Amino acid sequence: MRQFALTTQEGLTFTDYFKLNIDIEEVLAYFGYTFSSNELTLPQNPQEVLWYGDLYQRIQASLPYISLTSEAARREFLIAPILIDLARYNRVKVKVEFPLDVSNQLRGTIDYYIQAKHNFLVIEAKNADLQRGFTQLSAELMALDQWTQEITPTLYGAVSIGNVWQFGKLDRTEKHITQDLHLYRVPTDLHDLLRIILGILGEDGS
Repeated sequence: MRQFALTTQEGLTFTDYFKLNIDIEEVLAYFGYTFSSNELTLPQNPQEVLWYGDLYQRIQASLPYISLTSEAARREFLIAPILIDLARYNRVKVKVEFPLDVSNQLRGTIDYYIQAKHNFLVIEAKNADLQRGFTQLSAELMALDQWTQEITPTLYGAVSIGNVWQFGKLDRTEKHITQDLHLYRVPTDLHDLLRIILGILGEDGS
């Protein structure tokens, strides 16, 4: 922890938490939070997502013709279509590259930020590294916890490398972040993924 404290004197952005490969428990402890990995029971919309079939077919049909070796490609062809349809059919506003500046150690931009009954954000892990991506996500959740004035006990986030998503939850009362052990794959688990996103946002999926 001492080494991390010395690093933070110069300031850190959200992206730095990915690049520095710092132990996630050490990072959270520095800010007064705790961490665990467990199977989360995430909110799920009970209804069928009516626009799922069209989205699945579009993603499935495009995969053989797209190179997904870069972060930009995964964002544009796998993450963005999901969020575009979410905004289109459920009238949810998606903010892209959302700036957030809480302190010298918690600042930067959130790739995708959606605000509804809960705060839901998405980042994509560079170099297909989910664990480093989750450390970056945790820094964003802590910043959001300190920034937002909404009275909600839980903040949700997800880290995605495009074809794989992983969720996290911040208990604001306990100051505890839980990393879900489940991974959701696109397009295989797309319907479950959509039901979780809609459940977090409190939407009906119609």
